[in-house]
Amino acid sequence: MTQRINYIQQSPDLFKKFMDFSNALKSSTIEQTIRDLVSIRASQINGCGFCLDMHVKEARIHGERDLRVHHVAIWRDSTLFAPRERAALAWAEVLTELPAQGVPDDLYERVRTQFNEKELSDLTFEIMAINGWNRANIAFRTVPGSADKAFGLDKANLS
Repeated sequence: MTQRINYIQQSPDLFKKFMDFSNALKSSTIEQTIRDLVSIRASQINGCGFCLDMHVKEARIHGERDLRVHHVAIWRDSTLFAPRERAALAWAEVLTELPAQGVPDDLYERVRTQFNEKELSDLTFEIMAINGWNRANIAFRTVPGSADKAFGLDKANLS
């Protein structure tokens, strides 16, 4: 396997700005539970081991139940998610996969029943951020768990 560059070391200013953007999302209108769920789901879809590992640990630290974390991949069939969470997961999926014909009107309308305009905008930025992180960490094969100490994820007590 080819050794990849450390994108953080190579572009520290851009990394810091993207990190600032991600940190700004913590004060958005979107509750932490939904932020965790959409980060997990987008990372599953994109196959980003580093981000999936990170966001599962964050969800655990934030008090998310293990079974709900396991059910994120099957959220449509699970009874563990509220309508607002389901709408957020559907929005995360469509914006992560981006169908050729764009976002269907019926999905947009369904999501709008759960989120006001500001919330939908904030949720979209949240999904944009995780997809960006997924792409960088996949491109450079960032090792899952390699930043646990730096991000305080060792507190999740998962190893």
